[in-house]
Amino acid sequence: MDKHQWWQKSVVYQIYPKSFQDSNGDGIGDIQGIINRLDYLKLLGIDVIWLSPIYESPNYDNGYDISNYYEIGNEYGDMKDFERLVKEAESRGIKIIMDLVLSHTSDEHEWFIESRKNKNNKYREYYFWRKGSEEFPPNKLKSFFGGTAWKYDSLTNEYYLHLFSEKQPDLNWNNEQLRKELYTMIEFWIKKGVYGFRLDVIELIAKDPDNLITGNGPKLHEYIRELNNIVFKNNLLTVGETGSATPEIAKLYTDENRKELSMIFHFEHMSLDEEKGIGKSKWDIKELDVNELKKILSKWQVELNNVGWNSLYWSNHDQPRIVSRWGDTKKYHLESAKMFAIILHTMKGTPYIFQGEELGMTNRRISDISQVKDIESLNIYYERLSSGYSKDDILDSINKKGRDNARTPMQWDDSKNAGFTTGTPWLEVNDNYKKINVKKELKDKNSIFYTYQKLISIRKSNNIVVYGDFQDIESEYDEIYSFMRILDNQKWIVIANISANTLSHKFDFEIKKIIITNYKNIEIQKDTIILRPYEALVVEI
Repeated sequence: MDKHQWWQKSVVYQIYPKSFQDSNGDGIGDIQGIINRLDYLKLLGIDVIWLSPIYESPNYDNGYDISNYYEIGNEYGDMKDFERLVKEAESRGIKIIMDLVLSHTSDEHEWFIESRKNKNNKYREYYFWRKGSEEFPPNKLKSFFGGTAWKYDSLTNEYYLHLFSEKQPDLNWNNEQLRKELYTMIEFWIKKGVYGFRLDVIELIAKDPDNLITGNGPKLHEYIRELNNIVFKNNLLTVGETGSATPEIAKLYTDENRKELSMIFHFEHMSLDEEKGIGKSKWDIKELDVNELKKILSKWQVELNNVGWNSLYWSNHDQPRIVSRWGDTKKYHLESAKMFAIILHTMKGTPYIFQGEELGMTNRRISDISQVKDIESLNIYYERLSSGYSKDDILDSINKKGRDNARTPMQWDDSKNAGFTTGTPWLEVNDNYKKINVKKELKDKNSIFYTYQKLISIRKSNNIVVYGDFQDIESEYDEIYSFMRILDNQKWIVIANISANTLSHKFDFEIKKIIITNYKNIEIQKDTIILRPYEALVVEI
């Protein structure tokens, strides 16, 4: 990329508002709760808060089913609270970016309510309505949440498209008036002082359901360039969720000469613990192949270098906690959580921290489906139960990959409900909150929190982390991931042991300075570094 952008040097912190901090005792996190915790985020050192949806919504899919783009959901507060949040964050040097859902709305949105009334309604073309009999949908398109993607509506005897829940009808971007309404809405939020947007399932906006095309439709990049040209002019941070993107597709989105997006979230590394094949999904789990992980991380670093820009993440509201997923929460919780942090924050790209990741928060194990709130997990449970899967097998998959794992309330201290609420939390707090919480970690200088704080500080004061080239380094062991960052005459080497075994790594360089490590010292024998379980280190050579 030719010129440096403010968001390249930034670190983004994702807040899932419902689970961050409750200020009024109703068990649901809110905007005032976020304001009350801004000093904590300033202490951590982050530059940007990404807010998961706080719009008006029936919350069938936790806010990703928006019924009014212009209003704040009552459970979170009101517009004055939001304006105060923007102002308070800005006074601490923190920018706000919003989560935008442009591919679908709630079925309770005014547009959809109107579109249902009759076939000639002006809002009819804002959605995809198709003919079909009550028994036979228009075609075989499937919903990502299971079952058909078509819902029969007896009011007009036609089907509407919903790639997610039936309460999330898909928007028809072919309609120019719809696009204009969306652009006007985006400009409304920019005027409120937001610095950018995370664009939910953006690759789906150019869907062509008649030809069974969902992602990467023929007009996708045309629409995104139009979006950029009309509303994304002012150097905003825009990150698109693009589940099927390859590095080649990513270049289309992120090459600054094309004027589309700042960066994207790809999912290639997130699918490495899924069995592949017909009929398989994220719920069919296999062990992680660390060698595959290394190859994919390096591939994205090399392919996008000087063309586009990477987003860097391990966790978010849709993914399980990384330390539970690929780390070791029993014997090496501290070491493995720090190791994943060091790898991520020393790669080229903009790092994203999901709330609680900086504490090493873990997945919450459930024993019964009654403990689940997430629609995706509930759907797969009953779908698989009816297909003959055992209850224990399904719950095991949900415990490993279910979205509620990331959504349990933030663990602030060891008081009741982890300091999240004085009421009954909307989702049960993880049982381990007395061991893992902010209050405890702030008192312990060896905690995971301070590793994240140091990594953020290192990024801000060392351009090599932000702009340096990336070069892969081969190792004798598949479990060791090593790479070099290079800027002008400066060279840093990152070495990480992604395993519970003690391994050795031969080196032929002189260590000038230790930048960071997750053990108290580095163990060296002649020309070999002894890497203890989940050890990670960064050195200048």
